[in-house]
Amino acid sequence: MYKILTLNKIAECGLSQLSADQFTISDSEKNPDGILVRSQVVEDLSDGLLGIARAGAGVNNIPVDGCAEKGIVVFNTPGANANAVKELVLAGLLLSSRNISGGMNWVQGLASETGVAKLVEKGKSQFVGPELAGKSLGVIGLGAIGVLVANACRNLGMTVHGYDPFMSLDAAWGLSRGVRKAADLATLLAECDYISINIPVNEKTKGMFNSEMFAKCKKGVRVLNFSRAELVENAAIKEAINNGTVAAYVTDFPTEDLLGNDKIIAIPHLGASTPESEDNCATMAAAQLRDYLLYGNIKNSVNFPDCESTYLGKNRICVIHRNVAKVIGSITSLLADRNINIDNMVNKSKGEYAYTMVDFDSEFDGDLEGEVQKLPNVVKVRVI
Repeated sequence: MYKILTLNKIAECGLSQLSADQFTISDSEKNPDGILVRSQVVEDLSDGLLGIARAGAGVNNIPVDGCAEKGIVVFNTPGANANAVKELVLAGLLLSSRNISGGMNWVQGLASETGVAKLVEKGKSQFVGPELAGKSLGVIGLGAIGVLVANACRNLGMTVHGYDPFMSLDAAWGLSRGVRKAADLATLLAECDYISINIPVNEKTKGMFNSEMFAKCKKGVRVLNFSRAELVENAAIKEAINNGTVAAYVTDFPTEDLLGNDKIIAIPHLGASTPESEDNCATMAAAQLRDYLLYGNIKNSVNFPDCESTYLGKNRICVIHRNVAKVIGSITSLLADRNINIDNMVNKSKGEYAYTMVDFDSEFDGDLEGEVQKLPNVVKVRVI
C-alpha cells in the first residue's frame, strides 16, 4: 500500500486514478511514498519519498536538484493546461492591440456623468487600435502551448513566425504548415508586430528578454509573457516602453514595479485557472505518479529521463544512478552472480543521471535491493 500526501486541493478526477486497494491518500501523511502538489512549496524530502507530481508545468516550488540527489523523481504535466493558456494568450493579443481594458476603465469612470452614450461616442477615438489580421506574430517556443498559439493565430489571419531550436517531434506533427520557421531569433524580433513568449525558465533563459534583446525588436512591438516572470527583466521592458520600442506588455505575472503603467497589462496569473485545466493537470499528475510507484515507469520527469516498459508482472528492479561508465555493467554482473537471467532491460539517461529497469523471471534470496544499492554511483533502488 503506497501512501500519498496531497498538498493543495487536488481535483477528485485526479485522485480517482489512485485505487483505494493500492493507495492511501491524506493531506497530513508524515512519511509519504509520493506527493501530489499544485502551488504549495515542497520542503520535507523524507527518506522514504519516491516521487513528487506537480499538477502543472512549473516546478519552481519543488527543490528539483535536491530531489535528484536523493533519487526522488519529480513529474510535471506539460500540455495539460495548454488550451487554457492559449485562450488567455489570444485574449492578451486583443487586450494589447485594441486597448480594451483602458477603454473599459474609462467607461467605468463615467459612472457619475449624465449622457454617457454621447460621452462614449465622443471619447472612444482615444482607444483606437490595430486589428490582428494581416499582422505578424513571433512565437518563441513551440511546445504544447506555443503550437496551439501559432495555429490559432494563423486561423485569425496573422502571419506567424515560429522559433524553437529544440522543438520536439510531437510538437512538429501538431504545428500548422502555414507557420513560418524563423532563421534565427534576431530575424523574428525584427519582423514581428507581436511577440508571444512560450519557453520555460532555466539558467539559460532567465532574464533572456533584456535591453539588448528589446533593442532588436521592431518599433511598436507588443510583447506577451504567459510563461514565467523571470524570463523578462522588468527594468528592461519598462525602458523599452518609455523609448517607444514596446507599445504594450501583457504579463500573467504582476509585480509591484510593473503596476501603475498604462502600457503594461497585468493579469493575476490566470493562465491555468479553468476547471478543465485543473482537472487535466490533476489526472495527468496522479496517473504519472501511480505508474512510477506501481511499475517503475517514468514519463514527464523534470530531473530524470523518460523511461517506460510494459509491466508483465515479472520481477522488476529499478535503479536510479549517475550517468557514468560501468554502472550498467556492475548491475548486470551482480545479477549474473546471483544466477538471475535478464528477460528485458531498458536504460535511459538525462544529464548527470540515468535510469535502468531490468525484468527477470528468476526468484532471488536475500536483499537484492540492498546489494544493488551498495554499487558505486547508484542513487536509489527499488524491486517491484
